[in-house]
Amino acid sequence: MKTILTVIFSTLILPLVAQHVAKTTIYSAKMKKNIETIIITPDIHVGVNYKTVYILHGYSGNPERTVQEDIPNLVDKAKVFQTIYVLPNGNFNSWYVDSPVDSSSQYSTFIGRELVEYIDRNYPTQPSRNARGILGWSMGGYGALHIGVAYPQTFSIIGSSCGAIDFNRFGDAYHAYQVDKVLGAFKDLDARDRIYDNEDKMKTNNQHYILDCGTEDQQMLEMNRTFHHQLTSKNVEHLYIESKGGHDKAYWSKSLNHQLALFQNYFQNERL
Repeated sequence: MKTILTVIFSTLILPLVAQHVAKTTIYSAKMKKNIETIIITPDIHVGVNYKTVYILHGYSGNPERTVQEDIPNLVDKAKVFQTIYVLPNGNFNSWYVDSPVDSSSQYSTFIGRELVEYIDRNYPTQPSRNARGILGWSMGGYGALHIGVAYPQTFSIIGSSCGAIDFNRFGDAYHAYQVDKVLGAFKDLDARDRIYDNEDKMKTNNQHYILDCGTEDQQMLEMNRTFHHQLTSKNVEHLYIESKGGHDKAYWSKSLNHQLALFQNYFQNERL
């Protein structure tokens, strides 16, 4: 009788690994350094493969703050949406680019290729662009669009919340937010690092785009509205949302939760 009970108990617990938040470091061969990353999983069941969403924090942020303050219900969302969330550390001010002036800041390659390859090797993911998305806010909104559009074979859905997407409007903020430390002088900006210059590519990438901004966001509202109008004029399919709020945690916590629900709807129904 004891043997039978042991067999039954083992059968019940083997297919399940507890849901958890993993804090780890992942090596980037391109940057030759380890990058802090938080990986949030639902309950992992043997034989089941999961969707993945890469979440990029804003300027001066980090993954721990994201989990504790910006999107504090991510663990619950992982369970409800059956999705693995991956939160790399964008190093305070990397702008998620492959820097032409700093070889130790190559975050586009790290996130778009190296990190995705690591996650697919080490977690039971659905290794398909149709089950993989990327989103972020402020600096991370720029990063999500920059990386997502550059890797259409990797990401099928991209979300930007109150994204800092137009360096032309930055003025002195180009230096104040340390963009010049990773992209060099404004006059030397490459077209690939200007979100607006990628509109034609967005039209042919076969991706889904979500953009939102708060109506009281004095920093980002006009650049997001302009981008929306330009995408519309070029017939680039996208979803654009404005709602009450400023450039603050109260706004993007709400908007990111909404975007994650839209991502889930897309993954389930292949539409927003």
